[in-house]
Amino acid sequence: DETEFRNFIVWLEDQKIRHYKIEDRGNLRNIHSDDWPKSLEKYMKDVNCPFKVQERQETVDWLLGLAVRLEYGDNADKYKDSTPEGAKNADNAGKTAEPLINLDVNNPDFKAGVMALANLLQIQRHDDYLVMLKERLTQDAIAKASQSKEGLPVALEKHILGFDTGDAVLNEAAQILRLLHIEELRELQTKINEAIV
Repeated sequence: DETEFRNFIVWLEDQKIRHYKIEDRGNLRNIHSDDWPKSLEKYMKDVNCPFKVQERQETVDWLLGLAVRLEYGDNADKYKDSTPEGAKNADNAGKTAEPLINLDVNNPDFKAGVMALANLLQIQRHDDYLVMLKERLTQDAIAKASQSKEGLPVALEKHILGFDTGDAVLNEAAQILRLLHIEELRELQTKINEAIV
């Protein structure tokens, strides 16, 4: 809104920037004048704003930055030990995002969760549920889990699908499914060969 924009500029100059003496702010304060854009242009030159009058958003950001800089300069001692609200919130979020720090191992819900996890992972049940947790965290178990199969990258465009679904994404998905199927067939063939041997 044009009127709000002009009032905003005047407010910044009056309250925070104070580049002009009070008696020299008349042209800028006369927001209903047809010459106000020229007054703004002169003001921007006087405060060394690097943007043009037409670049409203950039001008607003730059003037706000100048106002903050001047406000800080006037009250450096007051602000130097301040912590940004965002940083406080981030600290609090960090604390709440670490549920394991305040974990109560004797909580019935925790025990029930461990039992459910044991069923999923097919771990042998034990009277002490902490022993069940350790069972999957032995060095051997971790080493086994760390062994990942590394395959060579496949260029899908080199593999002919043999039919067209009319959709590029579906074609790609069909190619991937076909390659996975071929991989399973290869594994099956290997097992058959081993059985024959």
